[in-house]
Amino acid sequence: MRPALAFHAGAQTVAIPHHHHHDIPVAPRKPGPVAVGAQILRSEGAAGLFSGVSATMLRQTLYSTTRMGLYDILKTKWTKENGGVLPLHRKIAAGLIAGGVGAAVGNPADVAMVRMQADGRLPLADRRNYKSVGDAIKRMVHDEGVRSLWRGSSLTINRAMIVTASQLATYDQAKEAILAHRGAGADGLATHVTASFAAGIVAAAASNPVDVVKTRMMNMKVAPGAPPPYAGAVDCALKTVRAEGPMALYKGFIPTVMRQGPFTVVLFVTLEQVRKVFKGMDF
Repeated sequence: MRPALAFHAGAQTVAIPHHHHHDIPVAPRKPGPVAVGAQILRSEGAAGLFSGVSATMLRQTLYSTTRMGLYDILKTKWTKENGGVLPLHRKIAAGLIAGGVGAAVGNPADVAMVRMQADGRLPLADRRNYKSVGDAIKRMVHDEGVRSLWRGSSLTINRAMIVTASQLATYDQAKEAILAHRGAGADGLATHVTASFAAGIVAAAASNPVDVVKTRMMNMKVAPGAPPPYAGAVDCALKTVRAEGPMALYKGFIPTVMRQGPFTVVLFVTLEQVRKVFKGMDF
């Protein structure tokens, strides 16, 4: 509750209480990403920072290769059809298609990753204690059925479409703008890093609300015979906003940028090097 006002008079403290009838409880301050990281280190050790890493690797293997490859195929095809120039709206369309297909392929690993990373925050009695991504997928199929592997898939696909479209289209557009300003000779590491960092920021801003809803949907526990906490993605978003305010949809934005930024830079810099290696090769 809001504290009473206090005045120091000599050695005595005189407290003047509030007489309002609508005192509002003050919510405790939420810890930031550094505090959360320190807490994980204290409670789970360094290994806790890599919870779900096997699921993350499998997800990226399935999801990223599918979306990046399909985007490049569509971009190359549509660029040729459009006389060598691809407008922004066609890049966005290619990203939406590639992201949706990639997410559908990688959703089982995505569910496993979210559960494995969230396990350490659950009470001991509620922890699933998956040994690996294979164990997680096997137990989900055994305990909850095959359909559980695609739980929240509509959210995952929507998020992937938003991330891929914003990330890839922003990267290509930023890179083209830099090269148009500085010339084709500027197509090097500095340009790739600048364009990819911009892409990471835009992708994080566009995807964070969907990410919050997706994580809550995937983590919800449904008791036998009881209705689920959320009827769907829209219901989850509405309940979240009603209970916690609109900015609840941007919870974890700073950690998202800290993850998306370096990841996107490494992704595109690596991709550019791979393109150089395979440039001109016909498979």
